[in-house]
Amino acid sequence: MRAESYRRRLWDFAVGQYGYVRAADAHDLEIPVVELGKLAARGQIRHVAYGLYRFDDLPPTRFDRFFEAVARVGGDAHLTGDAVLALHELGQVNPQVVRVGTSRRVRAQLPKWIAIERETLPDGDLTSYESIPSATVAHAIRTCRDTVMSDRLLVAVDDARRDGLLSVAEQREFRAELEGAA
Repeated sequence: MRAESYRRRLWDFAVGQYGYVRAADAHDLEIPVVELGKLAARGQIRHVAYGLYRFDDLPPTRFDRFFEAVARVGGDAHLTGDAVLALHELGQVNPQVVRVGTSRRVRAQLPKWIAIERETLPDGDLTSYESIPSATVAHAIRTCRDTVMSDRLLVAVDDARRDGLLSVAEQREFRAELEGAA
């Protein structure tokens, strides 16, 4: 198969992942992983981290940083805590680091803007938003009670309900807990 054909297939796949493609994705697409290195050497794709590349000719979005953080950690990685709230622009949070949860040990050298949280979540607390593995908004609100001001969390709860990210029952439960804590 020609290199241009590999690039086109990788590009088509990367469009759904904010321009990112992993070595595992190339393998799944039956493209030799060595082709990623060749594309990077020709300047057609940027090497981001071990096994992670990006097509920089795809315009960046506000979701890139979140996707990249989870992709760098790999495995069962997912956004957690205030990163979930920031992803949805809830609670007026703007964390300096993107918190990524995982149940396994991470040996990769990560940039300072990624913080690992060792956690194993039940399936009911895991989901995907905007194609990014994530803890649910309900789980994020629970874990942010000690780090985000109650009044901001109350607004986040109502906004999350409005956006369909929480059920009416969850909204009532969180409002009762947060109003009692205020």
